[in-house]
Amino acid sequence: MGREEQIIEERIKKIDELRKSGINPYAHKFSLEEKRNLSRDIKEKYSKLDKDEKSKSLEVVAGRVMTKRDFGKISFVTLQDLGGNIQLVFQDKLTPETAIELFKKIDSGDIVGAKGNPMKTKTGEVSILVKEFFILTKSVLPLPDKHKGLKDEDERLRKRYLDIIMDENVKELFIKKQIFWSTIRNFLIKKEFLEIETPILESSAGGAAATPFKTHHNALDLDVYLRISMGELWQKKLLVAGYEKTFEIGRQFRNEGMDAEHLQDYSQMEFYWGYANYEDGMKLVEEMYKLIAKEVLGTLKFERGGHKIDLSKKWVQYDFESLIKEKTGIDIYKVGKTEISKKLKELNLEFDSNLEKWRMVDLLWKFCRKQLSGPGFLVGQPVELTPLAKRKEDDKRKVEQFQVILAGSEVGNGYSELNDPLDQEERLIEQKKLGEKGDSEAMEHDTGFIEALKYGMPPACGFGVSERLFSFLMNKPIRECVIFPLMKPEKE
Repeated sequence: MGREEQIIEERIKKIDELRKSGINPYAHKFSLEEKRNLSRDIKEKYSKLDKDEKSKSLEVVAGRVMTKRDFGKISFVTLQDLGGNIQLVFQDKLTPETAIELFKKIDSGDIVGAKGNPMKTKTGEVSILVKEFFILTKSVLPLPDKHKGLKDEDERLRKRYLDIIMDENVKELFIKKQIFWSTIRNFLIKKEFLEIETPILESSAGGAAATPFKTHHNALDLDVYLRISMGELWQKKLLVAGYEKTFEIGRQFRNEGMDAEHLQDYSQMEFYWGYANYEDGMKLVEEMYKLIAKEVLGTLKFERGGHKIDLSKKWVQYDFESLIKEKTGIDIYKVGKTEISKKLKELNLEFDSNLEKWRMVDLLWKFCRKQLSGPGFLVGQPVELTPLAKRKEDDKRKVEQFQVILAGSEVGNGYSELNDPLDQEERLIEQKKLGEKGDSEAMEHDTGFIEALKYGMPPACGFGVSERLFSFLMNKPIRECVIFPLMKPEKE
């Protein structure tokens, strides 16, 4: 019998012994007359106790046993809860015998409750001298070694619950993620945006240039797609309906590659702001990003992939055409596929020679982008790359678009929305032709959306940002910032 099998057998034996003694090892609830408090609050409340001093007050705690040390007449348990850790002290003659006997039945990983007097040990650690003790959940499997933890990345992500138990930083990460999304939500609500919900299943994949997931709707006998945008076309229909400011936070899905910055299903926020344009959007987004960083990090400075970013600095505007010419020597409006292909080869960039010209141009831009730390906005994008954006009045080749540039990446995208239904229809027809030629990211021609536009949509600015921004603030791969990322099934 291996060591783990032996531990499991011993724990199951303890479960049987508890049941025989009339104790339920899997309690229905835990509640006492006194309020249960988190460890950090108790430590703060009794931090001014002198060493060896004991309070007459009683405190109630509950959590997971991380370590257990038995020295005969005095024993210790490290209890972990949402507020951190606190030490429980079991002392001969001061702790009731019934509590000491229960202490002998516990193991690391068990969930327990305790009531006792706060005290400060000789080493100055705020602890609880146990007066009452309760076993709430008996664990069968042992926790990973507290020093080694979970080292294998695949195991950490697959068993995220253990990763959170063993690493306080991981637990704190997802508390910060909640702050991230609540900051965005509260910011927009204070700006009088209406939070709405739009369909996740769509009969056509619209609102972005991306490859969708496809499935079948049995009740309607209809092929449908998981949305690739956060209800962009639906939110624009709401602008037609008369709502002036809307936003949605939810999950969206793109059947594309995975890397440190991209996942197939992730959370996204998009807002649509009637009677505004992309310049108004840039001002609002800069204000929002600064607030997010302040609330999540407590500072406007952070690092990502070797880039140092300070959001308090003046946000630069990078011109798409000028930047590519500066960094590569290519004038995107004067050269064709042949010259661009040659430059891509010179830069050792992989590409499909069957790509349309503007997809190749986009690869050039992504090469240039990696050299920019930001903070700033990319502007002046070609109309061919953004079929839903309004053309610039002074240069019809370009659109009124802005993309947030941080640490060599695009971390947010917005533009003045195209509200000319005839121009929009023409562009979607061109997108459909690209799709027929094999472009998997080409947008579909959504006739229902065009019909809505023909009733009249006010000028508007739209903007979207995903949880990639959070991963940038945390300086971690995006997969690390998803609490339960999709994993391949374990091999049996």
